[in-house]
Amino acid sequence: MRVLITGGAGFIGSHLAEELLNRGDMVYVIDDLSTGRLENVEHLMSSPRFNIAVETILNETVMDRLVSECDVIYHLAAAVGVELIVNKPVEVIERNILGTEVVLKLAARYLKDVVITSTSEIYGKSDRVPFKESDDRVLGPTTKNRWSYSSTKAIDEFLGLAYHKERNLGVTIVRLFNTVGPRQTGQYGMVIPRFVVKALRNEPITVYGNGQQIRCFGYVGDVVNGIISLANHKEANGQIFNLGNDQPISILDLAKKIKEKTNSKSEIVFVPYNEAYEEGFEDMSVRIPDLTKIKTMIGYEPKHNLDMILDEVIKYFSHDKLAI
Repeated sequence: MRVLITGGAGFIGSHLAEELLNRGDMVYVIDDLSTGRLENVEHLMSSPRFNIAVETILNETVMDRLVSECDVIYHLAAAVGVELIVNKPVEVIERNILGTEVVLKLAARYLKDVVITSTSEIYGKSDRVPFKESDDRVLGPTTKNRWSYSSTKAIDEFLGLAYHKERNLGVTIVRLFNTVGPRQTGQYGMVIPRFVVKALRNEPITVYGNGQQIRCFGYVGDVVNGIISLANHKEANGQIFNLGNDQPISILDLAKKIKEKTNSKSEIVFVPYNEAYEEGFEDMSVRIPDLTKIKTMIGYEPKHNLDMILDEVIKYFSHDKLAI
């Protein structure tokens, strides 16, 4: 099979490319390297079945050629990370919405199936947990940049489902919940790599707010296998699926666990949200997925628990000279 991965030099995209190559597919990647890195796919470049275009997905000429040559599109390209969302809202909004519009328009032209990766941010401030795919969304005001990312991904979902309904396009939407693992950096606020690097350096580990925020962390290998399985199930077309792990932990307990695992002398320091991001910043207090739907569809079961994930990330940064 010939597959196209947008954002394929990113953290998740590079793992997806690696797994698809291992399965024997011909893999085409497009990435503008705004948040992705060539280092993530360097080990794949010797394969004759791996092809990469360093270009934006907004370049319709390049995208037209790539889409026409593939069998399925994995659309991962997006502006992500809380810090980027707060500091560069125009970039986030335009890249996410306009990029998905290009992907879907060309997919419809050539009748190619699309898997769109969305986000748990979709659920906003809802306190109805665990989150089900059919649940209502609860968002803050448009004056809070925090919610722009959630809204852009909601538009992506609406657009994808509209193409499925009106054009009979094969579209599957996957809402990811805090995917983590090797190659992820803390550059844009991702919490586990940020904590791990600080712990290994014996530097203060900064916890935003009171640290009681609840999160679930899914291993990138489990997530990638789930995405591929959904892409291979025609029954998944026109549907939305949560994907990740459903075992919760508070951010403060996460910091303590990482400190313990690394034998770190780091101090845990609390930083108010308005100092970390911007005045009036709002966060999601609890983020837990209901995985019933994806388990029913493809028999999905995460194979990696949090301890295994942290061990992998600590090993990665220990051997990577603490690069971040």
